[in-house]
Amino acid sequence: MKNSLQTHINQNFPFLIGKKLLLATSGGLDSMVMLDLFHKLSFEIAIAHCNFQLRGIESFEDQYFVENYAEINNIELFATQFDTEAFAEDYKLSTQVAARELRYSWFYELLESKNFDYILTAHHADDNLETFLINFVRGTGLAGLTGIPAQNDKIIRPLLIFSRQEIEYYAKKNSIKWREDSSNESDKYLRNKIRHNLVPILKELNPDFLSSFQKTQKYLQESKTMAEDASIMIYQQVAKENGEDIHFDLNQLKKLPNFRSYLYQWLSEFGFSAWDDIYDLVESQSGKQVFSNEFRLLKNRDFLILSPINFVDENEEYFINKNQKEVKVPLNLSFCKVNDITKESNTTIFVDEDKLWFPLVLRRWKEGDTFRPFGMEGKSKKVSKFFKDEKMSLMEKENVWLLCSDNQIVWILGIRQDENFKIRNTTKNILKIQLE
Repeated sequence: MKNSLQTHINQNFPFLIGKKLLLATSGGLDSMVMLDLFHKLSFEIAIAHCNFQLRGIESFEDQYFVENYAEINNIELFATQFDTEAFAEDYKLSTQVAARELRYSWFYELLESKNFDYILTAHHADDNLETFLINFVRGTGLAGLTGIPAQNDKIIRPLLIFSRQEIEYYAKKNSIKWREDSSNESDKYLRNKIRHNLVPILKELNPDFLSSFQKTQKYLQESKTMAEDASIMIYQQVAKENGEDIHFDLNQLKKLPNFRSYLYQWLSEFGFSAWDDIYDLVESQSGKQVFSNEFRLLKNRDFLILSPINFVDENEEYFINKNQKEVKVPLNLSFCKVNDITKESNTTIFVDEDKLWFPLVLRRWKEGDTFRPFGMEGKSKKVSKFFKDEKMSLMEKENVWLLCSDNQIVWILGIRQDENFKIRNTTKNILKIQLE
């Protein structure tokens, strides 16, 4: 097994050679075998042990066992204890998810603070099979059927090529001691139910099932890679990136016979899960939205617009005093007195300074705001109606700022000046305001 692992590393993880490696070690069979192998192969290693305090005295006995091993073998050890149940309750997580969040967060902290290059975990082929079956039972896309990745950023799983049976045989042959986790015997968790009840039946039906499964996963991985390649090509035809936003052209998208698959491929990484709602969005009316924790997908006429969720404080205000030359927050504005009007634009206006009341106020627009659009005679117009006439999207409207004088709108910044403050023949003092 040692020679097989060395060959596996040389062929697939040559970048591990000569690096500082942090080995996640619980004290169980798999991690103790991984620790023994990398120690014998003379890698520069250290141990990271998490005590989740979920099994009473057993959890502390696991910690003492790992600490004793590290001391005997002169291996650097990092150990920590978590109040996992309290964390799970505070963040409304399952115990298993909470433990995973705590574990990997701490691993990455060690990686950065102690200058390690990679984190190694002892997942093996049977773990991979169980993960596949869990995802299959719960329902998943192609990504969920490809199992546990051998590498995920700085996390490496070098034992995925070995079965639990091979690992146990190696441990017994080399007199490696390990701790048994009593929770592994309980069918409380779905993984244990699959391990104890389903996997034995599959192996009984086909004694070489694990090998067959590994071949199947290889084919699935190849199919996933092919789908990703196709997704990139279609993305270039359908999507246009605009700053932080991505605009998907629905006219182009709907020409694809399987556009739902492409949407899933493009959007899953942004945390979306309400796929039926997303697919319905394609035919919905403008203004409909679907949210993930950090992003939203908006239907705006012939486009789906993906953007980060920006939490807007509607009461945010900034004051501008008379004779102030510039503003840097929340926008770059400059103010200067001029004798003549030059070319006006969406980013430059000229106003009658004598009609302004200071301090001016920069604020967000609100429902009920009205103004007289520059160049339009007659009554005032609701800002919301003006936005609708200009066919502005919801996200464009959310980013609008108003420059106001005594509760009157002087300028919808970058869009339209108010008629009441324009330069006339009687104007004596001209103020140029420019948005950079």
